[in-house]
Amino acid sequence: MSYPGYPPSGGYPTQTGGYPPQPGAYPPQAGGYPPQTGGYPPQAGGYPSQAGGYPSQAGGYPPQAGGYPSQQAGGYLQQGGGFPQGGCFPPQAGGYPSMPPAQGGWGGAPAGGMPGGGMPQGYPGCPAPGQPQGYPGGPAPGQPQGYPGGPAPGQPQGYPGGPAPGQPQGYPGGPAPGQPQGYPGGPAPGQQPMPGYPGGAPATNPSMPGYGGGVPATPYSPAINRGYRGVIKDYPGADPLRDVEVLRKAMKGFGTDEAAIIEILGSRSNKQRVPMVAAYKTTYGKDLFHDLKSELTGNFEKLAIAMLQTPAKFDTSQLKEAIVGAGTDEACLIEILSSRSNAEIREINQMYKNEYGKKLEDAIINDTSGHFRRLLVSLCQGNRDEREQVDINMAKQDAQKLYAAGENKVGTDESQFNAILCSRSRPHLRAVFNEYQQMSGRDIVKSICREMSGNVEDGMVAVVKCIRNTPEYFAERLHKSMAGAGTKDRTLIRVMVTRSEVDMLDIRQAYQKTYGKSLYTAISGDTSGDYQKLLLKLCGGSD
Repeated sequence: MSYPGYPPSGGYPTQTGGYPPQPGAYPPQAGGYPPQTGGYPPQAGGYPSQAGGYPSQAGGYPPQAGGYPSQQAGGYLQQGGGFPQGGCFPPQAGGYPSMPPAQGGWGGAPAGGMPGGGMPQGYPGCPAPGQPQGYPGGPAPGQPQGYPGGPAPGQPQGYPGGPAPGQPQGYPGGPAPGQPQGYPGGPAPGQQPMPGYPGGAPATNPSMPGYGGGVPATPYSPAINRGYRGVIKDYPGADPLRDVEVLRKAMKGFGTDEAAIIEILGSRSNKQRVPMVAAYKTTYGKDLFHDLKSELTGNFEKLAIAMLQTPAKFDTSQLKEAIVGAGTDEACLIEILSSRSNAEIREINQMYKNEYGKKLEDAIINDTSGHFRRLLVSLCQGNRDEREQVDINMAKQDAQKLYAAGENKVGTDESQFNAILCSRSRPHLRAVFNEYQQMSGRDIVKSICREMSGNVEDGMVAVVKCIRNTPEYFAERLHKSMAGAGTKDRTLIRVMVTRSEVDMLDIRQAYQKTYGKSLYTAISGDTSGDYQKLLLKLCGGSD
């Protein structure tokens, strides 16, 4: 018998390379499917039935000897009616035909399936969602008996061997509609060829900024905890009441005992120094900041005052000076906002509002412009992802986005750089920078310098450097503060105070490695007097 829309008995299809290739009509001659009288499922003996059953032996689907499915373990539907064992996809030898090759086809996309991940994981080895167990061994629901041997209802003769409806001949092996020959293997219209990765490029268009979805692949491990990397530690048995007594004696009377002040401030941690302010007022009824300013001068005074403030209060005062001073200190804004944690930035925002009566964001907007303003506003939100795990596939996709927004584009899409650099986690961005280097053959910093200029270039470069290697970034900041004619004391004081209890040991190592001399030696050669002595206390020693 024949079915409506199917070719007449005598072969389906008859041309060479047809599907299925065996001689004879479909459904097969007597003895086919379902097997002998008794209905479906067949009697003992399993499925497929004995010789003459479905599909026929020798020349069946697929065409290897033994018909479909094969008898050995790992076949698509095994003898005895069982579903494949040991996982659904891909089947072992003798099972469902393998996926198309990556070159020219759709196999290069990650996670299997059609490009963009439109097919559920594991299909076609497992039943499609909403379909009964055993499909495609039997007909699909609502389809005529014998499918998939013939075409699907409403599809042209020969599909899926031929093109899909409305698609040009050869797709997906050939080009997609409206795309030039060779795409996605070739470049998109109007673009240079995208550098590829071994094994094919990752899928595009991940969700932003929430990029954690998808199947993770070989995550980067979190950075090894090397212990405390600061140089200033809690002083055993420190008592703020006794400490302020020493400070009072050092400032009382004729002259000032600077050595006593240096010893107290330089040997206490920040959480031991800050309570001295309240203890001094409680004990003597005077303001410690006021007395220090009256007794000390110059940079030594500024350094001592900085050391008696909480990190958030000191950062807030530095941001205020950077914005309202003579000219805007863009490097200071970037340094603080790119190196602090979300919690620290939020505390700074709150303190700025409390101290100065306006939001930090509004102050930045009023004092900056363009893409540099957008970069700073993004950073001051304190919403960076802080997860430690890294999905390498997503890192590759972000690297390709940065390449497409800069090197592979006429002009530069700064907003794409802004979106990735300000929202992704630090470990993720380090992976992105590494993937960018491998993909394009160029360091991300050099690409930014080629594509941008002015404050936005400086800002983007600083963010990349700070995230990629924070101690190296601060070693460079210290070197620039002391290089050339004159010393940028605001930068020198800020970095030494804020990093002395965070990563000063690592900064010292980076300084020695990069500039060939110790940070201790550099400070000694560029500063003098009591200011120098207190800075060297924060440095902690010579390497």
